[in-house]
Amino acid sequence: MNTFSTRRARAAIVALAAGSLALTGCSSGGGKDSKDKSKSDKDAASQSTAVAFGTAAESTGPAPAVKDAKSGGTITVYQRDSFNHLDPAQMYVSDMKVLANLVFRGLTSFRQDDNGKQTVVGDLATDSGQMSDGGKTWKYTLKDGVKFDDGKPITSADIRHSIERTYAKFITDGPTYVQQWLSGKGTAYRKALPDGPYKGDHLPKTVLDTPDDKTIIFHFNEPQSQLPYALTMPGYSAVPDGAKDTQDKYDVAPVCSGPYKIASFKSGKSMKLVKNTNWDPKTDAMRHQYVDGFDITFNHQASDSTKRLEADQGEAKNAISFSNAVDPTLTKQVLDDPNASKRLVQGYQPYVWQMNMNMDRLKDKKIRDAITYALPNGQIVRVNGGSYGGEIAGGLLAPTVAGYEKGYDPYGKLSHPNGEPEKAKKLLQEAGKTGMKLVYAYSNTEARQKEAVVIVDALNKAGFDVQKKEVDSASWYEQMGKVDNGFDIYMTGWGQDWADASTVIPPSYDGTQIQDGSSNYSHINDPHVNSEIARISKLTDVTQATAEWVKLHKYIVEKVNPAAPVFYTKTLQLYGSNVGGTRYSSDISYMDPNTLFLKK
Repeated sequence: MNTFSTRRARAAIVALAAGSLALTGCSSGGGKDSKDKSKSDKDAASQSTAVAFGTAAESTGPAPAVKDAKSGGTITVYQRDSFNHLDPAQMYVSDMKVLANLVFRGLTSFRQDDNGKQTVVGDLATDSGQMSDGGKTWKYTLKDGVKFDDGKPITSADIRHSIERTYAKFITDGPTYVQQWLSGKGTAYRKALPDGPYKGDHLPKTVLDTPDDKTIIFHFNEPQSQLPYALTMPGYSAVPDGAKDTQDKYDVAPVCSGPYKIASFKSGKSMKLVKNTNWDPKTDAMRHQYVDGFDITFNHQASDSTKRLEADQGEAKNAISFSNAVDPTLTKQVLDDPNASKRLVQGYQPYVWQMNMNMDRLKDKKIRDAITYALPNGQIVRVNGGSYGGEIAGGLLAPTVAGYEKGYDPYGKLSHPNGEPEKAKKLLQEAGKTGMKLVYAYSNTEARQKEAVVIVDALNKAGFDVQKKEVDSASWYEQMGKVDNGFDIYMTGWGQDWADASTVIPPSYDGTQIQDGSSNYSHINDPHVNSEIARISKLTDVTQATAEWVKLHKYIVEKVNPAAPVFYTKTLQLYGSNVGGTRYSSDISYMDPNTLFLKK
């Protein structure tokens, strides 16, 4: 997920950057206790275990009541970036996943208890799925009373349509797990239904069957034990079959199925969510509808939202941010403020912030290694919040992923946090590329601009000639996701869609998936990597598969080096004093929007 912008979820499968976090060694509040209370790798490890599949009883609503919750009022939301997509099939970035949790529903979802334990439960479906034929067949039955916001009952035809439309050419930015499992790896699935369902064609019943209005049956050629996880993603949320699916125009006015619906949206300015009166809490095991709505405004940099929320005046008392974190330059101030420090949500996120190196343009590994050694990871972490914002990364698997190895650091980033400019310079000389021009793209946010200063200085000292190109943050992943993006290096964040390396390595490093909108941002297309991904993906023993993913991860990092690991991300979020029900969501990787209420 891309961070800051679910591209994946978790999107993703997917994070714009982890830029608004805290300072190293900051005091934790009140000005007296200097102990670092940021999240640790122990918190990350708790997210690395497989989540259990829930029963029908666990999938039945209403969701357990939130302690002391009250109804009424409107929550104000300060957001940096406008939502680049409203079509759920195009949603694969983390801030969009927060929105999706409020307005869309799919067959399954993650349910989190008060202790942070997660379970995959049926959302629109009665349970997390009925598996047969060794995992090749999955059956889902829709709950009674599930409807779209216009009152139309959600049927199996709508679910089939929602899956089939993801094959259409105009869907470029969403997840592709289910399509590939049903119809072929890489981009081959497109051939099965090149126009989606829009010309009357459908997947064969031997692939996707809807024998009645309530039943959906997935048939796979290979066992797919992780389907319930994939179906939690916004990209597979319900879209109505019929005239209201306006294809590429659906991005402007989607039909909602969650507790809230979109009343208005002015791109780049504002969005208003109001109650969906056709949402029935008895059908929903995870969401609530305590507040009357959410008033969202955009263009709030982290410094702006942090100052408003810390001041806690007027509307800010009722305010949050979906994905803005505390501004790094203000974190010590916030932690030292006894009133503000009581209003914080922390979480260890699943994202690895990495410097992608466009392998279409940077073909020599010595050049890529020179960039990697030159990067001052420690300085970049400080710009992004120090210990409250992240930890220096040695590899491309986050501590939240099964198989993560603490201390893995082939490029010596832990022992040389400020980089090794002389080693980088020597590699560049060996490649005969001293003075080489590098086109470096970065987004137009406060954190990314500060980060760019540090990165450019380090790369220039190593012998490069860096050409900076500033890009709009709202469309960052869309632009970086183009095969011909015109850049040499650019940062992205990627996190697992669920706690398995199969949701990190294949989407990010499989050369058969390269296309516009793909998460293979470096355009790595290594035959060994491709063949190993195909082989490991067929393994049904999770322990064995995890060990094989770890081996392949090391090969990618050490033998290919398509992306330089920079840091593992954390978040620190501030909220207004009248907002209740606040907690961190391990699924969304930000404050959980499903439990919020106003105290008065």
